[in-house]
Amino acid sequence: MKKKVAVLLLVVALVLAFFAFDLNQVLTLDGLKAGLAQIKTLRTESPVGVVLVYFVGYVLVTALSLPGAVIMTLAGGALFGLLGGTLIVSFASSIGATLAFLASRFLFRDLVQARFGNRLKAINDGMAKDGPMYLFTLRLVPLFPFFLVNLLMGLTPIRTLSYYWVSQLGMLAGTLVYVNAGTQLAQITSLSGILSPGLLFSFALLGIFPMLAKRLASFVQSRRVYAKWQRPKTFDRNLVVIGGGAAGLVTSYIAAAVKAKVTLVEAHKMGGDCLNYGCVPSKALIKSSRIADQMRHAEHYGLSAVDPKFSFKQVMARVHEVIAAVAPHDSVARYTELGVEVLEGYATIVDPWTVEIKLNNGDTQRLTTRSIVIAAGGRPFVPPLPGLDDVGYVTSDTLWDEFAKLDAPPARLVVLGGGPIGCELAQSFARLGSKVVQVERGTRIMSREDPEVSQLARDAFVQDGIDVLTSHNALRCERDGERKFIVVEHQGVEKRIEFDALLCAVGRVARLQGYGLEALGIPTQRTVAVNDYLETLYPNIYAAGDVAGPYQFTHTAGHMAWYAAVNALFGDFKRFKVDYSVVPWATFIEPEVARVGLNEQDAKEKNIPYEVTQYGIDDLDRAIADGTAHGFVKVLTVPGKDRILGVTIVGEHAGDLLAEFVLAMKHGLGLNKILGTIHTYPTLAEANKYAAGEWKRAHAPQKVLAWLARFHAWKRG
Repeated sequence: MKKKVAVLLLVVALVLAFFAFDLNQVLTLDGLKAGLAQIKTLRTESPVGVVLVYFVGYVLVTALSLPGAVIMTLAGGALFGLLGGTLIVSFASSIGATLAFLASRFLFRDLVQARFGNRLKAINDGMAKDGPMYLFTLRLVPLFPFFLVNLLMGLTPIRTLSYYWVSQLGMLAGTLVYVNAGTQLAQITSLSGILSPGLLFSFALLGIFPMLAKRLASFVQSRRVYAKWQRPKTFDRNLVVIGGGAAGLVTSYIAAAVKAKVTLVEAHKMGGDCLNYGCVPSKALIKSSRIADQMRHAEHYGLSAVDPKFSFKQVMARVHEVIAAVAPHDSVARYTELGVEVLEGYATIVDPWTVEIKLNNGDTQRLTTRSIVIAAGGRPFVPPLPGLDDVGYVTSDTLWDEFAKLDAPPARLVVLGGGPIGCELAQSFARLGSKVVQVERGTRIMSREDPEVSQLARDAFVQDGIDVLTSHNALRCERDGERKFIVVEHQGVEKRIEFDALLCAVGRVARLQGYGLEALGIPTQRTVAVNDYLETLYPNIYAAGDVAGPYQFTHTAGHMAWYAAVNALFGDFKRFKVDYSVVPWATFIEPEVARVGLNEQDAKEKNIPYEVTQYGIDDLDRAIADGTAHGFVKVLTVPGKDRILGVTIVGEHAGDLLAEFVLAMKHGLGLNKILGTIHTYPTLAEANKYAAGEWKRAHAPQKVLAWLARFHAWKRG
């Protein structure tokens, strides 16, 4: 801070000196003409000295953003001729501009980025990627004041070296014009006459040339991609969407809302994995298991603890009832009413504009369409474990139907995987009476969270009777008559675990086969390869949701769907880069875990400086009353600032509590704003306010408080 103050004072002093010594009067057209003869005489006596003084003076005028750069450029032509003047001015102006750029960056960038970082993210990303092109355009158009370009560019992440050479190249055309005018100084009566409207128009054309060139290159690339395909003259649809999960439903809904003709193709169940196999059924099961656990520990609430008696078939029947109750929200009937044509069948992309649908009734239909959105979703990954098929297994997709046939939960359940799905289901079945063994080859469960969060989850699982085996690698499955085993290895020692049911929950993979991607040459690895606009190799074919990544959440699938729909329908006019800057998620174990933005391990991996503020929910009145006084709110902020980098909440209803921080991060609100917001008493939401209060307490101005103590002592006499 002291260095910044010193630099700022130096700049202010130099600017004041410039005006105090009336140098602004010298750097006018009349002043130049009046003093030119004397300067030429000095140049004859000391040519090197005049060049050095001129060069340093030009650098200072440009670096300090003082008026007079145009006059000095004219003087360069008058004193040194076209070639010499252009050479000297080009380097002096570029060096001065770079110094102004560096001063702006040193003095103001941290302040601006800290205050408006979230809002500037799109600009920062654009500058990091295409900054030199934007700068080149600005330098070529003299309508943009160069001193403003210098100062504003200093606030962006463009590299200094790139800034220098682009500035030198971009300003060269304007430098030539003004230096050439300076060689004819006697004929110049006004600065306004130097740049004619025609010359300004020419500069403007030069300025937009890089953008036009980029568009042209994109057009040529597109023509090359589409070269072997015959584009239809007319189209049956504006948009065909493949997949009726979250991404596909939102995409088709948006298209219908803006009156596009859209067809949604779904081969199996509308609503996708979330409704039928994931979010909805798992949360219904979690609710039943939590009530069973509360009954066992009713003494915590002053009641008599009881061993819950229940029918597992009825529990699973309720799960399917919940699915059925939610299903109309995603049904064929509802989307047809919204204006979406829904076809039940399997879609294959035949060419970039044609989709063939093998309908479930046996018919085949072909549709031509201007754009296509692939929203095929994902499926559980089944590891290539020897003997797995022989012993049998379920996944998060199949267990709902398979376990619904059982009279009781599996007596011995092995859960492969320590991620969110494996953790939620392991705890649920343990609370419903299964003896659960959870096998995770990593060193801890929930490895994407901070270690303390993983430990809290593990402690809760152990309390629920789950045998958590971390750092255990599954080797194979074996059968001995009717008995089934999984063999795991830990520190070189093998161990056989007997089970009645095996749940594979080691992750999910994108559905990539059967949609014609291979024939079209669309690159795929773990997901469909897309750019920032969700375009595939073909600019009119998009992918959204789990099939495209990078997040496998229902809410991010819906988020991506907006970009896919808008870009597919209106991309000829305006395209939008998908924004992943504020992505929340939650794992619905007990205690619940929710997060948005960075946690500590992410910040350390990315070398992002941060401060930690933590509030323990065990101190919260409502949590104490509810018997849920455990967990915490942990906030990462920019050092010394209240700008939020990320939040992790562990505790009751953590996913709901997180929403306030998601809103704050999205709209650039800091902890001071949260602290100044009224929160209803007594609610769990007060934890957010108290976390903000902890930050405020840690950043209290101690010197000011000390003076206030003296003031109040003085007031008391």
